[in-house]
Amino acid sequence: MEGRLPDPGDALTGVEMFAGLEPEARQRVINAAVPRTYRKGQLLFVESDPGDSLIVLKRGAVAVFRTSPTGERAVLSVVRPPDVLGEVSLLDASTRSASAEAIEDCTALALSRPAFMELVHNNPRILDAVMRSLGALIRRLTEQNADHVFLDLPGRVAKTLVRLAGESQAPMITIELNQSQLAEMAGGSRQSVNQAIGSFASRGWLRTEGRRIVVTDVAALRRRAGMADR
Repeated sequence: MEGRLPDPGDALTGVEMFAGLEPEARQRVINAAVPRTYRKGQLLFVESDPGDSLIVLKRGAVAVFRTSPTGERAVLSVVRPPDVLGEVSLLDASTRSASAEAIEDCTALALSRPAFMELVHNNPRILDAVMRSLGALIRRLTEQNADHVFLDLPGRVAKTLVRLAGESQAPMITIELNQSQLAEMAGGSRQSVNQAIGSFASRGWLRTEGRRIVVTDVAALRRRAGMADR
């Protein structure tokens, strides 16, 4: 007899916002969503675009950023699967408050605002998940503001690298982010961030491989960032 393969799950597997839905409701979301692909370097949306869809990221990574009048970027976050983006403007029917760029080749699902709002009305638990998502966003932005006050630039670079490393327990963690993008996230010049990276490399905490950073000692970076040990 042929063995049965484990259920691989559906297109929303792991997406917290939809975790409480019944299978039928999840399938309705999937049926209403439009598959999207984005090449590395492609913009998903820009500030002031209509906030007409929620994007569920399935593969790749997206940098969410604001742009100053002089053209400088400040990266607010890097979104990876199974996270979502675009929920803020989706709720208030306003324009996009930030821009988003694929920093890796991406696949995603786009759920239109009408479909999303119908889903919220029919499934109140989704609204609770959305509120938690917004709360996490506010906390992250508040922490970033505090970091600019209380941490020096190397500390901010270390903290950014720890965040990008995520929950991985691997002895070596590869971060697909060049130093210009890292500078945008840490709020410093590329030259200053390069100096911080060089200092960390000399201590054996990481190494650079072209446009990638390989973290080899997350614990040391956490200590440099003033973060509590796990």
